[in-house]
Amino acid sequence: MNVLLGIIFHSIGGFASGSFYMPFKKVKGWAWESYWIIGGLFSWLIVPPLAAYLTVPGFAAIIGSASGNILGITYMMGLLWGIGGLTYGLGVRYLGMSLGNSVILGFCSAFGALVPSIYYSLHPTVGKVSFVDMITHPGGQLVLLGVVVCLTGIAISGSAGWKKEKELSPEQTQASVQEFSLVKGLIIATISGILSSFFNFGIEAGKPMAEEAVKAGFNPLFQNNVTFVVILWGGLTTNLIWTTILNLKNKTYGNFTDLKKPLLNNYFFAALAGTTWFMQFFFYGMGESKLGNGASSWILHMSTIILTANMWGLYNKEWKGVSPATFRTFVIGIVTILLSVFIVGIGNSI
Repeated sequence: MNVLLGIIFHSIGGFASGSFYMPFKKVKGWAWESYWIIGGLFSWLIVPPLAAYLTVPGFAAIIGSASGNILGITYMMGLLWGIGGLTYGLGVRYLGMSLGNSVILGFCSAFGALVPSIYYSLHPTVGKVSFVDMITHPGGQLVLLGVVVCLTGIAISGSAGWKKEKELSPEQTQASVQEFSLVKGLIIATISGILSSFFNFGIEAGKPMAEEAVKAGFNPLFQNNVTFVVILWGGLTTNLIWTTILNLKNKTYGNFTDLKKPLLNNYFFAALAGTTWFMQFFFYGMGESKLGNGASSWILHMSTIILTANMWGLYNKEWKGVSPATFRTFVIGIVTILLSVFIVGIGNSI
């Protein structure tokens, strides 16, 4: 029953993550940095403590009693993940839902399996797998194979994007992705995918806080909501700094009070996008409480996001007008990335 519930919770979280960008498309007349930070305030600052208060009412005391080392590392992982989340928005902006998510989440899946082991090579911890252990263990070697397969899938997907750019006119491309830019998008998506994987280690770093929630008698199903508050503080920090810089540089800070724009509509859909984004973490935490913060949780989450995002990409007709050969290339890339996700999962289970 725990496994079934874990799969259901991760699937819901993955669907939320793969869908969160859709409400942003309803925002009219605002610069990217304006609607991104409004969504971010809900996903990183407003909704997380509210969810923690409703499920773990003593979360503030638990965070307050945690050691500086635990808080510092957890927050730092959030900072790095925040850069990944920031560039995620840019990656989807330039590549579209399908290609953007496939490249970003492909890297995220691969490096999500590697980052913790590299950290534990630098900071040996009893019971934790180091990168050296991975190289010398059959399961670790399988994980590394999965990473290679993942990078291959990303290359294939990038090839499909390149073919799409060559086959379609700028007007056709922009009909589905208004600011399509393959080279810029791929560079940003690569950075995003690598740094986004640090969220997984943030959960691991903040695990003592989650365990304290369980010891205090709160429902284990929601234990990770305490950790999320700290991780997402890091995400808020990086995103708030960067969007503020852009608002000042581009003089778009007037978006928030411009009565010529549909303000109520824009605030609502930006808030909806941010809340939907947080729902991925809420349900990830529930699934993790059933399956553990290992490959099973990470792989289920990533694969569901990839499938959902590509569903929305097809719905938005992002590949309309391309040749059958180009579309087949894109499909092969997606299948290859999903295959790598399962290879990594099997390797971690071994």
